[in-house]
Formats: sequence, C-alpha cells, structure tokens
Amino acid sequence: MFVAVMALASMTSYAQHAVGSLTLQPKVALNIANITDGDGSDPRIGLAAGAELEYQVSDMFSIAGGLLYSMQGATDDQDGADATLKMDYINVPIMANLYVAPNFALKVGVQPGFNVTHKIKGESHGVSAESDFDGAKSFDFSIPLGLSYEFSNVVIDARYNLGLTKIVDFGDSKNSVFQISVGYRFDL
Repeated sequence: MFVAVMALASMTSYAQHAVGSLTLQPKVALNIANITDGDGSDPRIGLAAGAELEYQVSDMFSIAGGLLYSMQGATDDQDGADATLKMDYINVPIMANLYVAPNFALKVGVQPGFNVTHKIKGESHGVSAESDFDGAKSFDFSIPLGLSYEFSNVVIDARYNLGLTKIVDFGDSKNSVFQISVGYRFDL
C-alpha cells in the first residue's frame, strides 16, 4: 500500500493542456453497435460525428461534454432475408478523464441519448423496403467507459457504451456500442 501511495504521489503533470484551459475537439467515429437480447443479431457498422468540449480541472483530471450524432442498431440475416434496425441518436456524453500517463487518459461518464431515427430496412430476394417501426423509446441512457491517447493534438479514443435503458416498448433490448474515434483538439 505504501508503494502505491508513493507511486501516485510521485506522478507529475500528465495533462497535455494547462490547468484551467478549455479545448474543442471535433471528431468522427466508427461504431460497432448491437442490441442486447437480440437473438442472432449481428452488429450494425455505422458512423458517429460531433464535437466535445474539455475543461482541464487539474494536471491529472478533466471534464468533457459533447454532442454526437450516432448510428446505432443491429442487423439480422435469417432465411435469406437481411434486416437492419436503424436506431440513430443524438448523444450527449459527459465524461470524467483521468490522465494516468503523458497524453493517456482513462474515461468514464454518463450519456443521455435522444432517438432521431427508428427504422427497419429489409431486403428479401432482391426486393428492399424501409419503414418506421412503432415502439421505439425516444430516450436512451448509457455509461461510456474508455481510454484515449493524444499525439500532436490528434486524439484517438476508444469507448464502450453500456446501455442501461430499454430501447423499445416490447422486450428488454438495450444498446451496446463499441466506438473508435479520431479527433483534433483546438485550444479555445
């Protein structure tokens, strides 16, 4: 325990940016999204894009808030018919960042999300159709967990968004999203 305390006490400034600074980070991400309780479902590959503001509270701690358009949902292939559940959201991640090494942060937070698209796209025997579906919840809440690394203001971020709320009125399906993003940080 003494060694752990000494190691923590000997940590120096790990933040890339000065204490009290505010930065803006436009970003684009690749989503690998699925739903829980989706028997036989496969991930929907989609994009996320938006920006985050980050305030450097101390040398090792910052708080960030963002706004991201996120393509989520799942796909399914049964009996020669392909179906894609398109559940797109405006997500508002609020993250606590702990810088544990130079330019390297561990992240945890909360993320309310607001559903903007809820469609099913299907294709069977060369015929495709897309329609809205009833029963989609308009609000989603998840816990994002991740890490990031910054090099010359380029930030690579990997997160897993653990859905806590049901996404439809029927069943218990929740969002499950792995997200890898690249952004560029500007000092404000």
